[in-house]
Amino acid sequence: MAQTTNDPAGGDPGDPAPQITETTDEKAPSILEQMGGVSGLIYSTVPIVVFVPVNAVWGLTAAMIAAIAVAVLIFCVRLWRREPLNPAISGLIGVAICVFIAHRTGDAKGYFLFGIWTTLAYAIVFVLSIVVRWPLIGVAWNLISGEGMAWRKHRKTLIAYDIATAFWALVFAARYITQSELYDHGSTGWLAVARLAMGWPLTALAVLATVLLVRRATRQEDLIESGVTPDDPDRARLPAD
Repeated sequence: MAQTTNDPAGGDPGDPAPQITETTDEKAPSILEQMGGVSGLIYSTVPIVVFVPVNAVWGLTAAMIAAIAVAVLIFCVRLWRREPLNPAISGLIGVAICVFIAHRTGDAKGYFLFGIWTTLAYAIVFVLSIVVRWPLIGVAWNLISGEGMAWRKHRKTLIAYDIATAFWALVFAARYITQSELYDHGSTGWLAVARLAMGWPLTALAVLATVLLVRRATRQEDLIESGVTPDDPDRARLPAD
């Protein structure tokens, strides 16, 4: 009596063919990566470092030309290195806007005006997002990771994102207050120092605080979904009655 075996390659023709599903584990880009990474933060400071000394030596027109030339050079370098395009394009557009405002105002300090008002707008938007219970850090983080908006159902997770968003709002508010005061006093050199000192160092600090808060919020979500309260994680290890 012949025996039949369940061989996937030679099975019953009436059986459905085995389906192979391939899963790809693509790591979601971090907030810092979305901003262009560490190199992107450094690139953003180069036009300012060039603009101020050139303005002091050769005047505003030469400074504007130098800033645009450096921005275009950085854009080409990022294209050549095949780095993300969005930060490169936004950086070039940002420098162009700053140069345009400096040209219209006829003063070197006008180069910093766009950044000053932008930080104020960011601070207001971030605070409003907390008020309406849609903290922007939570929205952005979960959109990047593709995890949806289920986090809003967990109170402690929502609070963690509120705190992270508030931290970013404080960073933007501090930049606005400091730089607007220097702008009013016409301190172009100190404006550049403040822009650099309060630029990527504060951004790195805000990113670190965000990562720590988000990781804590994620752990709390995992505990809740597993039926364990965050205040009593040992319950998961108790034997069933």
